[in-house]
Amino acid sequence: MSFVITGATGALGRLVIDALLARTAPGEIVAVARDRAKAADFAVRGVEVRIADYDRPETLEDVFAPGDRVLFISGNAAGRRGTQHRAVIDAAREAGVALLAYTSVLGGPAATFSIAEEHVDTEQALLASGVPYCLLRNGWYHENYTGALATTLKTGAVVGSADGGRVASAARRDYAEAAAEVLTGSGHENSVYELSGDTAWTMAEYAAEVSRQTGRQIPYRDLPQEQYVALMVEAGVPSLGAQLVADADAAIARGELASTPGDLALLLGRPTTPLADAIADALRELHLS
Repeated sequence: MSFVITGATGALGRLVIDALLARTAPGEIVAVARDRAKAADFAVRGVEVRIADYDRPETLEDVFAPGDRVLFISGNAAGRRGTQHRAVIDAAREAGVALLAYTSVLGGPAATFSIAEEHVDTEQALLASGVPYCLLRNGWYHENYTGALATTLKTGAVVGSADGGRVASAARRDYAEAAAEVLTGSGHENSVYELSGDTAWTMAEYAAEVSRQTGRQIPYRDLPQEQYVALMVEAGVPSLGAQLVADADAAIARGELASTPGDLALLLGRPTTPLADAIADALRELHLS
């Protein structure tokens, strides 16, 4: 039996590997990646690396083994994830894995924004497969916002289309540690966790905290959805990506990413990382604090 992480070289996957290495021996961990070179540092640390591609089902045939406990990190190719994800589920079923934990989206079938559609389809396929499952319905990451701090400080404003809607975000590392806990713990089979931060905040509150920590006046500028899309495209964001972001902001305005059920803190055994801490970390990375 191994702890297998798909999409292991992504930002979340790397943090999950770190969390697992703090809990178990490297030889019990398998990192699945498309590019062996990008996973070379895992091998140096004693983690087994297996090469597979969601777009090539034949490469998934030997990735899993009977009894494996798998974290299936969703793909990032919008529009192709349905086919990709079914290929992973089929391979896991054929191998006889003991657990397939999938990184879904907060709210699951209740989520009405476009990004959620392929996650909901994947959940349905996983439930129909008969594979022991755990649905990790991840909310937004702090890093969705703090990752753009350099641009925010350059333009002098936080920009979005979320109106006064609240976001119960948490640090990416929080979600990674929760996933590691599910893989290495017991009693998580056929469970659903709604994962989000302990506190929901508005974009105006985010801008106010950035202002407080930087000593600058950084307002929140709320734009109509079409104008927000146009601004992102002008900045170099692909049109589809810009539309998905603006559509998610509309969902935030409707309250769809504000729930704080406490599942994430329960799995962590501690409070989730405060937004203010994430802002401080990001500013340090920019050498501004």
